[in-house]
Amino acid sequence: MGKLDGKVALITGGSQGIGLTTAQHFIAEGAEHVFITVRRQEVLDEAVKKIDTKNVTAVQSDVSNMADLDKLYSIVHKEKGRLDIVFANAAINPSAPLGSIIEQHFDDLIKSI
Repeated sequence: MGKLDGKVALITGGSQGIGLTTAQHFIAEGAEHVFITVRRQEVLDEAVKKIDTKNVTAVQSDVSNMADLDKLYSIVHKEKGRLDIVFANAAINPSAPLGSIIEQHFDDLIKSI
């Protein structure tokens, strides 16, 4: 028995790094199903190959876009009808030298989480 037996999870930013590793760990711990999201389809496709299970649904989605979030909700609701775990991992990380960071960088970061 795994710690997550029967659980349905959503991981935003689930295509690489912490998000991908978390998705793999959730599956290994018995999650019934894991939804992962990321903005770029080609990156999402690679993540699905790495996770290598039928218990994952990859959804191209930008968490800062309300229409994309509505689409994501519809897919989760249709496929599983519930979510037990949400890992809000997606965020942008604008990179700029300290003296050239502008308010828009901060606004974009906050909008993405």
